Amino acid sequence: MAVEERDPVSGRPTTGHEWNGIKELDTPVPRGVLMFIIVTHVWALLWWILMPTWPMVTTYTKGILGIDQRQSVEQDLTAAQAERAAWMKAIETESFEQIQSNEDLMRVVRSTGRQLFGDNCAACHGADGKGRANYPDLTDDDWLWGGEVEQIAETMRLGINSRHQNTRVAQMPAFGRDAILDRTQVANVATFVQSLSNPSVTTPENGPQVQAGREIFLTTCAACHGEDGKGNREVGAPNLTDQYWVYGGDLQTLINTIHGGRQGHMPTWDERLTPAEIKILALYVNSLAAAKP
Repeated sequence: MAVEERDPVSGRPTTGHEWNGIKELDTPVPRGVLMFIIVTHVWALLWWILMPTWPMVTTYTKGILGIDQRQSVEQDLTAAQAERAAWMKAIETESFEQIQSNEDLMRVVRSTGRQLFGDNCAACHGADGKGRANYPDLTDDDWLWGGEVEQIAETMRLGINSRHQNTRVAQMPAFGRDAILDRTQVANVATFVQSLSNPSVTTPENGPQVQAGREIFLTTCAACHGEDGKGNREVGAPNLTDQYWVYGGDLQTLINTIHGGRQGHMPTWDERLTPAEIKILALYVNSLAAAKP
């Protein structure tokens, strides 16, 4: 009979195996692990019996409970489509004013509009609609083509400088590059324009420059931006007297804009989105500005 060898430290028997002077203890599997293995196997066996489990040649075992996840998904989709059809029909048929006065529909607009905005508009205007360099902020209630819901929907439908045959068209000439104004005149106009939104830049030293810029502005720029510089939404000319700028309102950026011109672009969405989706997006974008304190 072999003599059982025990570990001198733990007192447990060894298996007789040794690797590089390290002996393996004959330690039993912990009860907790055994219980876990037993419970999981019992659970798997019950699941095989109760639920659809094993694939066969042309079908599969249905299980005692007869649960069919494909049917469950189809039922959920059918219910969701029926619910969507109800509010979508309301949005399609009701006016903007009626929808805005219906809080239940506006909750749908804010939820669905947020998803549509994220999928189609956020790449340029940001997920929060606050824009970024060279793309306008949609939350400041300062609009190029008008901020009424109908006007927003029309801008989305037609686009700006897009391929739509009735697109909104807007372009600021390159006054310096095309030699309409010389370098001094460009700088004078830029200084005057900056003073419209920031009167503090006007000093006794640059007063003559501001006045010279104003005279050029009246003959060169006022046709679009107005004599008071407040813009014209009929032609997409921005207000130059506020603090909202698409390309920047510092002096150097203004000089660059006047010298090189600007021509923004927004695609037409009537080929990608349905009229109802454009309507939802217009209401959602309008609500961004309305919700801003």
